[in-house]
Amino acid sequence: MHDKLFHSPVALTVGLGFKREIASLAEMHDFLTNWTTSRRGPLFRNAVKACDLAVPGYVTIEQARRALVEFAQAAGILWPDLEPAAGVHAVARGSGGYAA
Repeated sequence: MHDKLFHSPVALTVGLGFKREIASLAEMHDFLTNWTTSRRGPLFRNAVKACDLAVPGYVTIEQARRALVEFAQAAGILWPDLEPAAGVHAVARGSGGYAA
């Protein structure tokens, strides 16, 4: 398969909190091919079809990427935009946690 790159990778949660970035149609195809059979549904089939159609150019690479993102969101495996540590805010001490 000729490797066509996405404008930006799709980050997915795999295993126990490990991130995998999918940056091309070849990587997308590999990931979907190895996806758990019992968790395949309509959005999975949509992503596979979009990937297959993007190889010869029947749909754009970005349409295939979007189908992967939609599937990942529905499956609960889309990596969060913010790293967990980035969302933590320091609390001021000595004033009950509130600024005066």
